[in-house]
Amino acid sequence: MQLSRRVSSIQPSPTLALNAKADALRAQGVDIINFGAGQPDFPTPEHICQAAIKAINDGFTRYTPVPGTPELKQAIVDKFKRDNGLDYTTDQVMVNVGGKHSSYLIMQAVIDQGDEVIVPAPFWVSYPPMVILAGGKPVIVPTKLEDGFKLNLADLEAAVTDKTKAIFLNSPSNPTGSVYSAEELRPLVEFCAAKEILMISDEMYEPILFDGRSFTSTAAISPAAYEWTMTLNGVSKAYAMTGWRIGYMGGPVDIIKACSKIQSQSTSNPTSIAQKAAEEALNGPQEIVVEMNQSFERRRDLIMELIGELPQVSCYRPEGSFYAFPSFAAYYGKKAGDKVIGGSQDLADYLLEEASVAAVPGIAFGEDACIRFSFAISDAEIQKGMHQVREALAKLA
Repeated sequence: MQLSRRVSSIQPSPTLALNAKADALRAQGVDIINFGAGQPDFPTPEHICQAAIKAINDGFTRYTPVPGTPELKQAIVDKFKRDNGLDYTTDQVMVNVGGKHSSYLIMQAVIDQGDEVIVPAPFWVSYPPMVILAGGKPVIVPTKLEDGFKLNLADLEAAVTDKTKAIFLNSPSNPTGSVYSAEELRPLVEFCAAKEILMISDEMYEPILFDGRSFTSTAAISPAAYEWTMTLNGVSKAYAMTGWRIGYMGGPVDIIKACSKIQSQSTSNPTSIAQKAAEEALNGPQEIVVEMNQSFERRRDLIMELIGELPQVSCYRPEGSFYAFPSFAAYYGKKAGDKVIGGSQDLADYLLEEASVAAVPGIAFGEDACIRFSFAISDAEIQKGMHQVREALAKLA
């Protein structure tokens, strides 16, 4: 059977592939330190789990409305108002099968063959494939470490053509940990709104902020920004609920309706039980979110201290999320036996084999100089893993 050109044009998610490889080695008895995990290492809070158990016991196990239960949609409206200053109505929000599904639905809803979507790099690995699967063309716009991996207006203007339909914005960023301030967002947002370019604002890591930073939603910048922004979020990272697969989004009614139509013909509704858990997450006590964030900030400080001890390695200090994205370009061209380290994929493979450390090569994020390290693991694992990385790098000649 010949597969479609569409599916042949993309690769499986490299982060999930790395986790699978690390798990396979661990099953063979290898003690792997996994810096590749894109999820909190904390359990889902008990009160959220109890809400799901109650849903099961109450028999809440049937189909729900496609865009989400009325109760969860109202909780999302309340969250957007409370935390982001965004006034959405329940017909402006919908619930999806994870945050990734939200982005995918928007691409399917708004992108036609040949439309261009601007993707600042480094980017989350799934943005370009989702554009391609919708028949669009991802236009990659590089950013620089010295600029905090943040897009500037001049580069944005240079990338826009008459085919530009949308742009992905991600803050706090996966993989860099950069966070846009309101002042940094404003010129980008004003330009896009004036050009009627849809802004897809991925805010999944919103509460994970360090050094007292505050968060600004793209849609909150101005009335025009509100009109031209799809705001994406979810419960996965904030509440340690990655496996529950609940994302949500808010934006213009016509796009929400279109996404709901596509969802009705693909996944139908998100899982009923998970929706009840998400409702409790958004409406219930929020102290656990603060506590997890404090742990992530402590781990950020720890991993940055240890990265600073690696010779010839530079790293932007993460302002949010739970990733560090150091540059190992100084090691490219060096050898491990007969093997030459040609880029981030070679170095990631070498670290897995030599140091028993799993980390995601930066080429998957559009920046081959770097490798992504998640610090959503224990302090002890961070210390042990970075020690093993240092020993492995010392063996390269």
